[in-house]
Amino acid sequence: MNISVICVGKLKERYWSEAIAEYCKRLKSYCNLEIVELKESRLPDKSGPAEEKAVKETEGEEILKKIKDGMYVVTLEVNGRAMSSEKLAEKIEKLTIDGISNIAFVIGGSLGLSEAVSCRADLQLSFSQMTFPHQMMRVILLEQIYRSFKIIRNETYHK
Repeated sequence: MNISVICVGKLKERYWSEAIAEYCKRLKSYCNLEIVELKESRLPDKSGPAEEKAVKETEGEEILKKIKDGMYVVTLEVNGRAMSSEKLAEKIEKLTIDGISNIAFVIGGSLGLSEAVSCRADLQLSFSQMTFPHQMMRVILLEQIYRSFKIIRNETYHK
C-alpha cells in the first residue's frame, strides 16, 4: 500500500515534526508513506472573499498537480463524511481488496480546499466539525492511518 499525505504548509514547531517522525517510523512496516508539503500561499492584509478564493484556487492547482492518475483521493474537510476509526480501517482494507494500492490524503491550508480539489475527491472525510491547525491535523491523520493498520491486522493498540 502506498499512502501519500499531500498537505499545504510547512511544519514550523519541533514538537509537530517529532510527532510526524514517530508516526512515519511506526507506519514503515505497514505501508510506503510519502508526505508532500506544498507552499502555503500568502493572503494579503485586509483581503476579501475574492482574494481568499484566489489563494484557495492557487493552492488547489498545486495539490491537483501532486495527485497521480489512479490514486484514490481522500480530502479532509469539515463538511465531509464522519466515520469511526474502525470504519476508516474497513475503508482502507476494502480499497486494498479492490486492488487500489495508492491512496492520497489531502489537507488544505488555513482557508481550506478549493472546489476543484473537493470535486476530485473520492471521499470527503471529516474528523470533526471543529477546525484544527493543519499541522495538528497532519499528526491526527497519521495516527488514524496507523490505528487503521493495527485494526486491519487485529494487532493490539490502545483505545
